[in-house]
Amino acid sequence: MTLRATILAVGGALALAACTTTGTDSDSATATPPLGADGEVPFASTYDAYPGAPTALVGATVYDGAGGRIDNGTVLFRDGEIVGLGDASLATDGFTRIDGSGKFVTPGIIDIHSHLGDYPSPSVDAHSDGNEATEPFTPHVWAEHSIWPQDPGFSRALANGGITSLQILPGSANLMGGRSVTIKNVPARTVQGMKFPGAPYGFKMACGENPKRVYGGRGRSPSTRMGNFALNRQKWADARKWADGERDKRDLGMETLAGVLDGEILVHNHCYRADEMALVMDMAREAGYKVSAFHHAVEAYKIGDLLREEEVCSAIWADWYGFKMESYDGIPENAALLQQAGACVVIHSDDENGIQRLNQEAAKAAAAGRRMGMTIADADVISWVTLNAAKAMGVDAMTGSLATGKMADIVLWNGDPLSVYSRPEKVWIDGALMYDAMDPKRKPVSDFELGQPGEGDVK
Repeated sequence: MTLRATILAVGGALALAACTTTGTDSDSATATPPLGADGEVPFASTYDAYPGAPTALVGATVYDGAGGRIDNGTVLFRDGEIVGLGDASLATDGFTRIDGSGKFVTPGIIDIHSHLGDYPSPSVDAHSDGNEATEPFTPHVWAEHSIWPQDPGFSRALANGGITSLQILPGSANLMGGRSVTIKNVPARTVQGMKFPGAPYGFKMACGENPKRVYGGRGRSPSTRMGNFALNRQKWADARKWADGERDKRDLGMETLAGVLDGEILVHNHCYRADEMALVMDMAREAGYKVSAFHHAVEAYKIGDLLREEEVCSAIWADWYGFKMESYDGIPENAALLQQAGACVVIHSDDENGIQRLNQEAAKAAAAGRRMGMTIADADVISWVTLNAAKAMGVDAMTGSLATGKMADIVLWNGDPLSVYSRPEKVWIDGALMYDAMDPKRKPVSDFELGQPGEGDVK
């Protein structure tokens, strides 16, 4: 059984505004909740890859997502998997050849921080389902239960950004915001039809200004950063007690926290300031969990060594900072300095428009480093929006790089993906051609858009 088939079998058995606090802001094989009364895993993935054809991309410059570059390269994929990667000498018999001369190939682009579906387009109050901002702790909510699969933002992210996978997080009003979900960027009638098989769940936490502003503004705790930590520490102590107990009484929130303590649910912590990130890592050691990634980590460059030692990724913007006090000390060289320190860099969007240009965001961050005297190879820069994101999301064994046995999530770019002038020409997800800029019949359109002005517009 191939890796892909094994993973599917296991899985089957078992806007910047988005992160404001106003509300206008992974199905792990082992972290699944208890079976339902029907004996089935609740809300299990029903994703089934679209059909594809054996394909050989030849002649392009290939960035493999893991820091490798192949000039005049060949990528072979069949039955949803990558089956070959090499130079022009690789045999292509039995494959449909696509000439990529003068073009570039990368893994599918991955956004680790999105609210598509929870804050869909059009952005109206009726669609605002991303922040359960009613109490500081809402570990019991799951982002997937707010996702609207008809959100036109999904197809824009595919066509303009080459996005093949993304993590949908609940918002950041709360200290503990709830479970995230990783999805494949494919059309589906239900969110279960988009869920990435075998992906671990994530858990959204937030430190700093958001929780204290939301609840302090209501005369409730927390209203200070010390209040944030006091409440969090007590919650983790309660969770430890529950997790070490019989676990026989259903408690949706405690089930999620126990999953974190068990190491099966990955923590994604919204946090801006370096000193606060260091405190969170201390709190995590005290409680007995690990932070997978700090999101919006504008001051991560100040503690690159600590993040490297703790193996915590920093999911950051290229140059979006200064919009509130805790984001004031961001610098465009953040990513390059982290890379130089040997820490894990991820470029994220948190925005329905930014997700369409993560390649350009990565390029801007690299250019800032170059101006500071740090030249980072383009092949390494591509990893910021591919393999590193996959690692922080716990799906790097399946996607994020072009390697034999991995999912055939691939983008053919009409030029250098780090150029502002380049766009995805073709996008495959699990080996199925999901977008082709040269074929109007493959222009993605959600049911919601049909017959409306701007239908399928991907400008």
